[in-house]
Amino acid sequence: MSEADDTGSGTRAGDADRGFTVVRVLNAPPERVFQAWTEPDMLGWFYSGNGHVDEPIEVDPTVGGAWRQRMVIDEDTSYLTGGVYRELTPGQRIVFDWGAVDGWPELPVDAAARDAVDVPRVTVELVPLPGDRTELRLHQALPPHLTEEQVAYWDGIDCHAGWSMTLDRLPGAL
Repeated sequence: MSEADDTGSGTRAGDADRGFTVVRVLNAPPERVFQAWTEPDMLGWFYSGNGHVDEPIEVDPTVGGAWRQRMVIDEDTSYLTGGVYRELTPGQRIVFDWGAVDGWPELPVDAAARDAVDVPRVTVELVPLPGDRTELRLHQALPPHLTEEQVAYWDGIDCHAGWSMTLDRLPGAL
């Protein structure tokens, strides 16, 4: 078994959910995988790996707290990204609205306005497997109120491929 096996990255949910799921099997226990998602000194794997980043990763691992870091695509393209935590269950589950204030996807500063934003919600479930391994299931769902044009925008930027490439970097942090 490899460090990160893709065991279902092509799964697309129905129209009501407007999302997809990416699955990886990792050679680390769920607690360690959870740390790699929530501790700033371990989150470097999330970078695209295409450039040096001097900015520190900011993480407030509490419900309503945010994580922010710079994503570098190439010499000319970088942006802040991250998320606002909706749920944190150590070693089991992380739910966040994907985005950043003054970043991409753009999230509003006002916490009360976040339920109305047109950004994906990401759920990371960590399932323990024998031998201190973990099945990681990342599900990205689009808000149900989005128009077909807005859904086409998200489909057009191919978040599925982006999350797959991002998760492929995770084993190096474990």
